[in-house]
Amino acid sequence: MRRILLIGTGGTIACRQTADGLAPALSAAELLAWVPGAGQVCHTDFLQLMNLDSTNMAPAHWQAISRCIRQHYDAYDGFVVAHGTDTLAYTAAALSYMVQRSRKPIVLTGAQRPIDVDSTDARQNLLDSLLYAADPASQDVNIVFDGKVIAGTRAKKERAKSYNAFSSINFPCPALIQDGRIIRYVPSRPYGPDEVRFYHALNDAVALWKLVPGARPEMLAYLLAHYDCLVIESFGVGGIPEGLTGEFYAQMARWRGCGKQVVMATQVVSEGSNMAVYEVGKRVKQDFGLLEAYDMTLEAVITKMMWLMARGLPDEELKREFYREINHDILFTR
Repeated sequence: MRRILLIGTGGTIACRQTADGLAPALSAAELLAWVPGAGQVCHTDFLQLMNLDSTNMAPAHWQAISRCIRQHYDAYDGFVVAHGTDTLAYTAAALSYMVQRSRKPIVLTGAQRPIDVDSTDARQNLLDSLLYAADPASQDVNIVFDGKVIAGTRAKKERAKSYNAFSSINFPCPALIQDGRIIRYVPSRPYGPDEVRFYHALNDAVALWKLVPGARPEMLAYLLAHYDCLVIESFGVGGIPEGLTGEFYAQMARWRGCGKQVVMATQVVSEGSNMAVYEVGKRVKQDFGLLEAYDMTLEAVITKMMWLMARGLPDEELKREFYREINHDILFTR
């Protein structure tokens, strides 16, 4: 029987009601006790790493999770991380860059209701996650939630309360889980036993600027002065509004050669960016060689840049690495 390590980090799945609202309280061992069928799927050990509302999850916690997996990697066939849903997509994306080419599955799951209440989705999600982690064909970082398996770089929480909270963005679900069966749609990759790579360093000086009509240009100076990387969420397929163009050119000239990075993304969830379509995007991309998110999720862009900026790469190498596909994170680089 395959050996799985269940890592508890908190979240709604582990919450209990308090006078001030739900708060994480249950340990990984207590979560497992609510899933009696788990013993028929795999041998599960448990480890309580932290107990946080996932709103409080930060890059330092992602580092703790990746180090925990590294420490126990050789002793287990797979890992399940019980996590809150609010930042689950960020954690899954971050771990996709921090643990690459893993033959052993790293599964993240959570719930919309605590595991000890009636009509919860937690017990099924946890059982499905253990089932997926124990299957020899599973690998890499994935989210298992509501019967769907979603690549760690492609998940987005789109519903605040419903059990089908997560969607796979611009990429098919690699598998579904129905009635205790795994139905696979995307084949596993042929990793060798020694190909796994662990990275623990992150640079959290990455800022997101979500443009709104009439956005003030002085924000650019502040963000570029205080952060190493600026991700701009623009409109449609991407571009810089006319009212920001002058300041954008001035700030890019000021910070040229200083190691700053600017990534253009889109606020539109599906189908991705393409700055070459309109004049408002094509000119600034050509003039500055901006990085472009294309079909990547925002969560993947943010965490990939944290991983890349921590490595101190020259600009051209960083650009190549940004566009290198990792755990299905990017398909189109027009």
